[in-house]
Formats: sequence, structure tokens, C-alpha cells
Amino acid sequence: MKKVVKKQLKGDEFVSTLTKILRFIEKHTKELIIVAAAIVFFALLSFGLRFLQAQNVKKESLLLSQLLELRSELATKPENIAKLEQLAGKGKYSRLAYVFTATYWVEKGDLEKAKASLARLQAEPKDFVYYQAEDLLAQVNSLEKNYDQAIAIYKRIEEAKTKAYPLDVVLYHKAEALEGKGERQEALTVYKKVQQDFPQSYYGFDAAEKVKKLEAAQ
Repeated sequence: MKKVVKKQLKGDEFVSTLTKILRFIEKHTKELIIVAAAIVFFALLSFGLRFLQAQNVKKESLLLSQLLELRSELATKPENIAKLEQLAGKGKYSRLAYVFTATYWVEKGDLEKAKASLARLQAEPKDFVYYQAEDLLAQVNSLEKNYDQAIAIYKRIEEAKTKAYPLDVVLYHKAEALEGKGERQEALTVYKKVQQDFPQSYYGFDAAEKVKKLEAAQ
């Protein structure tokens, strides 16, 4: 008998709870619809953002592939320079086109056009492309024997302590500018730093060769 009563009470409690829920839903139908619509909206928005991000990554990857292909064929297809200039812009990879065109003009010996290409690249964000452009600009200054300007650029990059661009590259090119200026002792000091701090890198090996050469000339 007690089990039957207990079961009946549980049944009544379930019915009572269900009734309360139904009454709550009936009373707050509009509010619940708004909440449900909001949840659906934000779910769709989240999906839409992920979809757009995926599409943007795909688009940027295709652009990078196109830029690299155009750059690799420049030696045999000089008309690609016009295509690179058209693709240059503010995007993550489109900024790289400025560096590619500038490099091409350096190879052709037209330093003014190289500087003009680099001048069009925006200073933000300060990523690998930005510092690569700065490095190239400093090299152009060195080619023009404007060593002080080149050294100033390298010092600026060095002081930025960025992780976006390899320091051994910066220091090695700085040492080259110092050597070109005739400041061989200062150049030797920087070459030694590259040799000691980056012994396993390409520039660390070249720096070791430079150290031998400069020390032999003393």
C-alpha cells in the first residue's frame, strides 16, 4: 500500500512540475522565442565567420602561390613584373609583391625603382614582410654607398628586438655595411657576434669566413 501511495505521489509531483513548466512556457512564450532566435542568430553568425575565415585563408593561399610563381619566372618572363605590381597591396601576402618587385629592380641595377617599390609598402604590421623590406632598403643604401643610412636601418631593426625577422641576417648585413664604410674593426666585432651567437646558421658560417679574412688583413 505504501509503495502504491509513494508511486502515486511521485506521479502527482511529476504532473505538477510538468504543469508548472507548461504554464511558464505559455506565460513567457514571446521571451522564449526571442531567446531562441538570438541563440540561432549567434550560432549562424559564428558559422558564417568561420566560413569567411576559411574562404579568406584559401584566397590568401592562392594569392601567395601566384606571387611565388610570378617571382620564380621573372628571369625568363620579365612581363611578370607588371602582374606583380598589380597584385601589390595592403593584404597579408599582397604586401610581399612590393618586396618581390624591389628585389627584381635591384637585380636589374635600377635602385631608384627598387626604392620606389619599397616606399609603397605600409609600415604596419611590423611582420616578416616589413622587416624584409627594411633589410632590402638598407642593402640598396649600401649599394649606393650610403652606408650611414644602411647602418641606421639595421640598428633600428636590432633595437626593435623583433622575433619576426632573423637577427643573424640583420647583424651580418650590418657588418657588411660597416665593412663597406671602412670601419673594419667595428665590422669584425659584429661578424664575431654572428659567428658566436649563430654558429649553425648560414650567416654564422659566412661570418666565420669574414672573421678569418679581416683578422688576416690586420
